[in-house]
Amino acid sequence: MTNSIHDMGGGHGFGAVEPEPDEPVFHDDWEARVYALQRAMGATGLWTIDGGRASLENLPPLAYLAASYYKRWFLGLERRVVTHGLVGEDEITAGRALRPGIRLNRKMTLDDAKAMSFANFGRPAPGPARFKAGDRVRTKNIHPTAHTRLPRYARGKLGTVEAVRGCHVFPDSAAIGAGENPQWLYTVVFSGRELWGEEADPAIKVSIEAFEPYLSPP
Repeated sequence: MTNSIHDMGGGHGFGAVEPEPDEPVFHDDWEARVYALQRAMGATGLWTIDGGRASLENLPPLAYLAASYYKRWFLGLERRVVTHGLVGEDEITAGRALRPGIRLNRKMTLDDAKAMSFANFGRPAPGPARFKAGDRVRTKNIHPTAHTRLPRYARGKLGTVEAVRGCHVFPDSAAIGAGENPQWLYTVVFSGRELWGEEADPAIKVSIEAFEPYLSPP
């Protein structure tokens, strides 16, 4: 969640969220193919899930807003395969291979695909947790140029730790190839008025999952 167009929580002018009744998993066959490509290329281990998220976040604002969910996935994957030297920009433009491909360190088989499960990002703690349930905390007012999981609307806000969720890979580090850097993770609850001012509904409460480097004592 860099300071890019995708971090629009609490923003105005984007229209209402309109759930689609009985929404299918895929609206067209190409969306299923994009999903399969994402899973297959993720198995190469060339990038982390956070690096994948960052490739979408850094899309040009107009391209991001004009694209559907799976179109964004596709555009982000294009950027990653080019960045990692698997495909050239000229090949993307041509729509075909212009030179021999690069041999990858892994190959996904059908059995691999059937056995695939989502990764576990829990890690041993490097030290004791700084906060506990019930503690008041303030999120830091950060403005990173790279990936972060602290949404813009919740920066510099006062909240309460609801739960300690263990120690996990730190997305801000993993996204830029700086290692796992495990950090404690907390559920932090905010009032709607703390986030959006006195005009917000006083009954609203919002919780986020916040890593310890995002937090400080009030």
